[in-house]
Amino acid sequence: MENTGNEPDAPDGRPLGVPPVQPVDKPPTPGAMLADKVEWLIQNMWPQDAPAPRNNVETASAIAHATGEDISSTTVWKLRTGRQDNPQLRTLTALATFFGVPIGYFGFASEAGPIDDDLTFKALRREVEEGVVRTDVLRALVDLSPQSRWLVDEMILAAARADAERAAAARRAVAPAPAEESA
Repeated sequence: MENTGNEPDAPDGRPLGVPPVQPVDKPPTPGAMLADKVEWLIQNMWPQDAPAPRNNVETASAIAHATGEDISSTTVWKLRTGRQDNPQLRTLTALATFFGVPIGYFGFASEAGPIDDDLTFKALRREVEEGVVRTDVLRALVDLSPQSRWLVDEMILAAARADAERAAAARRAVAPAPAEESA
């Protein structure tokens, strides 16, 4: 059957002849997955009524102030860099409380997956409400053909990977181990 231009050539929406994107990295370690989640929360779910943190000291202070849980900047640094992959339940509870997410977000993929999807939509809604993401752009995305949407998807994912790589490199360059060790 010939493609009339109204349907995708491949089941995943990519044009015929374009190979699917294959993962090239090994699966992340549990610490890296936790680090990714903590970093995502800080970047996307920071409470709107709290000033944005400039460093781990301000991050720890805001969490401690809001939750009453004594969390150190060292703990925040370890969580953000993947050096702590099994934090105490009280630390995870403080993070969940501060960011307004279920504790299951930090759990196994089967439990965290649906929560992650909900948080992504919540973060997107917040970006729309703040005018960072335009509603007309989202409407246009929905109206695109599957082939065009696939191209936009790939561009967005490539840009996100590039941003993540730049951010990780910047964190490695400016994130020496803190001097104090507590919590």
